[in-house]
Amino acid sequence: MRIPAPLAVIGLGYVGLPLAVAFGKHRPVIGFDIDHGRIAELKTGRDHTLEVSPDELAEAVYLKFTSDLADISRATTYIVTVPTPIDAHKRPDLTPLVRASETIGQVLKHGDIVIYESTVYPGATEEDCVPVLERVSGLTFNVDFFAGYSPERINPGDKAHRLTTIRKVTSGSTPEAAEKIDALYAAIITAGTYRAESIRVAEAAKVIENTQRDLNIALVNELAIIFNRMGIDTEAVLQAAGTKWNFLPFRPGLVGGHCIGVDPYYLTHKAEALGYHPQVILAGRRINDGMGAYVAGQMVKAMLKRRIQIDGARVLILGLTFKENCPDLRNTRVVDVRAELREYGIGVDIHDPWADPASAEEEYGVSLVVTPREADYDGVILAVAHDAYRQQGAEVLRGYGRDPHVFCDLKSVFPPACSDLRL
Repeated sequence: MRIPAPLAVIGLGYVGLPLAVAFGKHRPVIGFDIDHGRIAELKTGRDHTLEVSPDELAEAVYLKFTSDLADISRATTYIVTVPTPIDAHKRPDLTPLVRASETIGQVLKHGDIVIYESTVYPGATEEDCVPVLERVSGLTFNVDFFAGYSPERINPGDKAHRLTTIRKVTSGSTPEAAEKIDALYAAIITAGTYRAESIRVAEAAKVIENTQRDLNIALVNELAIIFNRMGIDTEAVLQAAGTKWNFLPFRPGLVGGHCIGVDPYYLTHKAEALGYHPQVILAGRRINDGMGAYVAGQMVKAMLKRRIQIDGARVLILGLTFKENCPDLRNTRVVDVRAELREYGIGVDIHDPWADPASAEEEYGVSLVVTPREADYDGVILAVAHDAYRQQGAEVLRGYGRDPHVFCDLKSVFPPACSDLRL
């Protein structure tokens, strides 16, 4: 049997590693990352993101890890899975994508294909990345090499919807490239593939997936603010409305993570560059970006009603990761609640059984509490619905508060009677 040429996956985070492992079970794959520590970790068979188990890593018998550029020069197909964040001004930061393109450009050969999976605005692959590949390699696009875009749909921490069981959108810069790229993914995606008519269509499809979710969450967040003023329990309203067959089951909350809280800014950036100022999308972003301050404000009001002295008070926040049962700290908005409470002169401790203490300190300057002390806080906020907190129960969690205190069940994990404050 003819062994196919190696495939290189550039970037081995939440997206790249599962992809490299899936391909590495069937064909030669070179997993490349500039983080030497990450490569050393993976070579020991451990993945700190917990997206891939040690057994799954062991099953990828054709997968090799490296930080050496020379090792990926043998590949004929390159898949880029690096982060695409936003900067402090909420503008797209394509630096990781450009650097990955420069890296590939140094080893790009005649006939090679470069596929991007990172979330971008429509046009980024051909307008921002391909010129870098051409400049560094000296090759001509769609003559000497080809490109494609296949948006990632990884959902960190989700053990039901996995890479191979989620339908994959594919695209290519020429009909022939599109066919090859679609066949490449079809070999590992059991849910099937969908070939988009162009790279720009595939890019646009990806960015609106999360923009749609962002807007739906913004709607229920705004409803929660309105219902709070009316003295109506939002969860009760959503449960009643949910009895209609086509009512969408979104819930209010903090919107963090690398996708939903970031992707809409890529689309609005491109729209504004074309002279159109988006209104609905940015309105949703403003609502969701402001929820941390809103939660903190509601907490302070509830504490004042209990006649708790605010200046010098202490609050315990349970959960720091951006979602439940997952160690991912990227773009967590729990830090917004913390920052706002501290503005009131409140001391804040954060506990999270899933978060890596070193990462929390490095990313946000948060020193996680290992074991909260009982009856030691004026307020307790259940911010992330980890199963560990569910299993402890509301009574145990309330036990961290002194008398009197305020218990805020931000995610409506427990029945209404168990908490003093909910969204």
